[in-house]
Amino acid sequence: MDAMRKQLDVLMGANRNGDVREVNRKYYDRDVCRLYLVGLCPHELFQLTKMDMGPCPKVHSLQLRKNYEEARAKGVDNYDVELENVIDKLIVECDKKIGRALKRLEDDDAKAAIAISVTEVTQSLEVIELSKQIKEKLKEADQHDLEGKTDFKIQALEEVDKLRSERAEKLEAFNKDRASLPQPMPNPPPAPPMLLPTPDPRTQEMINEKLKRAEDLGEQGMVDEAQKALEEAEGFQPGRSLLWIPSSILLPMCALLIRSYVFVTFVELF
Repeated sequence: MDAMRKQLDVLMGANRNGDVREVNRKYYDRDVCRLYLVGLCPHELFQLTKMDMGPCPKVHSLQLRKNYEEARAKGVDNYDVELENVIDKLIVECDKKIGRALKRLEDDDAKAAIAISVTEVTQSLEVIELSKQIKEKLKEADQHDLEGKTDFKIQALEEVDKLRSERAEKLEAFNKDRASLPQPMPNPPPAPPMLLPTPDPRTQEMINEKLKRAEDLGEQGMVDEAQKALEEAEGFQPGRSLLWIPSSILLPMCALLIRSYVFVTFVELF
């Protein structure tokens, strides 16, 4: 009834019965809908949808729209910018709703993507059919997006959400069944490294003396004597493990060996 009354108001005027005093309005009055004058009022665009904004609180009049179009043709007024701003806000709101829906779908997929082998359950006829329906609904959502049918796109994404939830439940049930099976024994922990016996203070002092002597010989370029001192120090070490060679000894020894090798090679060539 309200919709029919509103259509009659648009076609014949709000005072079609003559029982109300006619108000002489201008298109630029505050109570006149400027968006309707431009040609697109969101209150009429989203009727009977989830984004229904209800009836427009301002006046819609075909005569006032005609007066506005005449004034616009003369360059007097132009309300296109206001309509563009409203449309931009509606687009941002729709994008947010679609983003929240996609985020919810991603979260559900993350729950379903368990780090187990789900080959058996994914090859079942039920899961294959659900996956097929999900792909079809996603294609429908993309098509609605291209055609500008935002409400249909949101509805398709909601159906995809339900299908993915159903598929996730089947995968979760399979995961619980798999968890109830006997699990393989875990690998034994690695054995701790064998600790070598530490030398007594007197032996450690002798080792330090040999290392100091090897360091001095290495700095003097006496590689053979330094190597002999290192071997003597190693002989004092319990278990005869390989000693750590200080860089002050190792670097001069390496440099001297390289120079000796280059010199011998040069002599052999000439």
